[in-house]
Amino acid sequence: MGKRNSLRGNLLSEPLASMLWLALTLIVLIILIKLSLWQYDRGFEKEQRSIRIEQLNQSSPLTLNEVVQLSQAKQFIGKESVNDLPVTVDGDFSGDYLFLLDNQVEERSLGYRVLQVVETSTHAVLVNLGWIPGSINRNILPEVTPLHGQYKFTGHVRVVEQGIMLMDQDFSQPSWPLRVQQIELTKFSALISPLVDKPLLPFVIYVDKNESIGYKKNWHPIVMPAAKHFGYSFQWAALAIAWLVLMVSLRIKTRRQRNINPHKLSSI
Repeated sequence: MGKRNSLRGNLLSEPLASMLWLALTLIVLIILIKLSLWQYDRGFEKEQRSIRIEQLNQSSPLTLNEVVQLSQAKQFIGKESVNDLPVTVDGDFSGDYLFLLDNQVEERSLGYRVLQVVETSTHAVLVNLGWIPGSINRNILPEVTPLHGQYKFTGHVRVVEQGIMLMDQDFSQPSWPLRVQQIELTKFSALISPLVDKPLLPFVIYVDKNESIGYKKNWHPIVMPAAKHFGYSFQWAALAIAWLVLMVSLRIKTRRQRNINPHKLSSI
């Protein structure tokens, strides 16, 4: 009698087991498919951006005023912006304001990006001059000689993407050069306001590699190429298929084992 009740309990739990199996299978499957689609979308975006950069590089650089006017005229929103536009800058470097962007790696060496403010007759913009190595001692900042006077150079516009920060940057008592963990143009504008009466433009100029000014220019507009995103998309899709095959196989095997129970029940 006890065996019969136990078997009846197993049979009654079959719908619940099926629901749990279905829920687990679908949840994991949906997650894997979404990851695959997300990587595919990222790859498509990178592919389109690469085509755009190639087309832009074949055109003549715009002046800084033209970039600003274009941005205001088209009212760019989100990713559709002045990003990657070639530009010619003619202005004065402010040696009073030098920013060192921390945690920048070059060939496994930790260092900084050197950023300095350039002021024209109408605008002020932050310029990325390149990478310099840092010291093992985090309390020692690298010795950087700021640029002074008027320079004319070419570069590319880069719209700053804000990353996740655990703590807000505190610039209440700045000392120059100023080490920063992230570029925050609004806060930087407030810092330079005593001597620069113009707010910083909402982008950074990356100096071209063929320019003599600055330091090691090791940047790439696209860090991860589209092909790698497509590869990751394929891997997530393959995992989704493998997961579905595995769960269906386990389900079939479990059902076959449970189909033996009715014969045992009739013999009790």
